[in-house]
Amino acid sequence: MLGTFAAEELHTTIKPESLFEIFGFPITNSVLYGWISAIFIIGLLIAWQKRIKIGGHRSPAELLEVGTEFIIGLLQTSLSSRHLAFKYAPIFVTLFFFILLNNWLGLLPGVGTAVQYDGEPLFRAFTADLNATFAMAIFGMTLVQVIAVSESGFSRHIKHYFPGSLFNPVTYLIGAFEIFTEFTRLLSLGLRLFLNIAIGEVLIGVAAYLGSGLAPITALPFTLLELFVGVLQAFIFVVLCIAYLSATMAHDDHQEETAK
Repeated sequence: MLGTFAAEELHTTIKPESLFEIFGFPITNSVLYGWISAIFIIGLLIAWQKRIKIGGHRSPAELLEVGTEFIIGLLQTSLSSRHLAFKYAPIFVTLFFFILLNNWLGLLPGVGTAVQYDGEPLFRAFTADLNATFAMAIFGMTLVQVIAVSESGFSRHIKHYFPGSLFNPVTYLIGAFEIFTEFTRLLSLGLRLFLNIAIGEVLIGVAAYLGSGLAPITALPFTLLELFVGVLQAFIFVVLCIAYLSATMAHDDHQEETAK
């Protein structure tokens, strides 16, 4: 993974380019590459899963084992329940590796300006598209709400947004603030991931352009840095989702104890 090939001109944009339409819906280079990446990721994870053996081994599949064990431990610590950790680990593990591998696949040679279609870059990292990161943020926050309702019950979950008497106007002010906080969390998740990946994409593109024929060498330090950033951002995204879930469920439990 040496970043991007050298381009004749510097092309930087935070907006994905539309390539063609299907039934009137524009297909951007990030969506196209997202489909390709998703198919590859599904195949890769299935292959890794089949190679996992009791007693351990030395293979790339060990990354899946390490990541799974780490997230299970994180869930167990946050939710104070090993049962719940095992119950919801598959969802959070899938989310983590989907984001991680999409971040890394965006660093492959040919992703960016090197390969073009009708004058536009053919491939763009899926997580470098604000629409994509917001979609994942919406999924993450929806997941938090669904799990909280499933474990706490709908009525008790709603009460944590509107604590106190419903005849007290302050209750509705608190509820509005709590709901606003949920939206700020969603914005934070989507923007953080997008900005870190998009800025890294721009830095690699600039380094490759300045390096011209030596593009792989000049882009290499930034590409290696983005490998680390890709892991870090996937980790932060999932950790924040788990933290939000933990805070919501703890709040629900507190409401129940106060009612008793």
